Amino acid sequence: MPQPAANHKPDPAHRGARTPLRVGVILADHFTLSAFAVFIDHLRLAADEGDRSRPMHVQWWVMARQREPVLASCGVMIEPTNEFLAPAALDYLVVIGGVLHAGPQIDEATARYLREVAAAGVPLIGVCTGSFILCRAGLMKGRRTCVSWYHYQDFLQAFPDHEVVADRLFLADGPRITCAGGAGAAALATHLIELHLGRAVAQKASQVLLFDRPRSGSETQPHPPLPETVREPRVRRALLLMEQNLARPVAIATIARELGVSVRQLERLCREQVGAAPASLYRQLRMRYAHWLIDNTDRSVTEIAIEAGFADCAHFSRQFKDAYGLSPSTRRLQPARSLLGEAAGARVYD
Repeated sequence: MPQPAANHKPDPAHRGARTPLRVGVILADHFTLSAFAVFIDHLRLAADEGDRSRPMHVQWWVMARQREPVLASCGVMIEPTNEFLAPAALDYLVVIGGVLHAGPQIDEATARYLREVAAAGVPLIGVCTGSFILCRAGLMKGRRTCVSWYHYQDFLQAFPDHEVVADRLFLADGPRITCAGGAGAAALATHLIELHLGRAVAQKASQVLLFDRPRSGSETQPHPPLPETVREPRVRRALLLMEQNLARPVAIATIARELGVSVRQLERLCREQVGAAPASLYRQLRMRYAHWLIDNTDRSVTEIAIEAGFADCAHFSRQFKDAYGLSPSTRRLQPARSLLGEAAGARVYD
């Protein structure tokens, strides 16, 4: 973790000057370490020249009601650097969420602090499932929320009266910003740095961290599950298992066993809910992933075929042409179009 901003000593020339960007961070219990680290490291690299990590242009504080270590979902402990700061000391307050079903993510004192900061007009940012925390605190009423496709159904169930999107990296709706997490945390950090410190500084942070380019919040999240609105829990879980095993497809019998149903039951459930057999859905998910890779990376068709779980490049090319009406190489020469729209019209294989 970067050295706590509260312990840094700026150069005398900057003493007494207001830092252009001041960010407070609250970590939920079982927070996502990667989202926190990627976000903070962008701020660290933007804060100083070179790699000296002095908070000359950006300051950040990890805050908690009590300065006791907070457990990340991976088991790493992070110790807060400060107790809650006065809202006037902050330009943004960021809430890093994580595991949804491991008990309360924050305590009531922290929820009260979030409301206090919001009442003072400080923009609130929910990263990963930090958006759930903002909603539970009553701070997202009348505002749209961006979540990862992975938590889309969880959000619909928890907050049926809130408007939610899962087709972009992050979303700003007035003084509320919500972020899907993962690569979205990097895109959001870059956006804030560019807004306050300029494009050159934002690009420097991205380049040092080896991100290929800064991404806007409106960029599409990679390959969301095919039927996002499927409500049958076993079918939803089957689709997630498929999503998590695209490069090395697992047998449908293995998925059925994981769900505690027979292959015939899974076939029936998928046909009832989605109108296609599990094997057909699996292939369609892999094709959509390959489509996304063709549109968004410079990997060769052979590499993409392997990553999408096709051992034979020629077979992959035939399947792709059957689904989308043109070969992978020809598709790469076409203007980008909506993946969701094309997938909706793609042939389902039986």
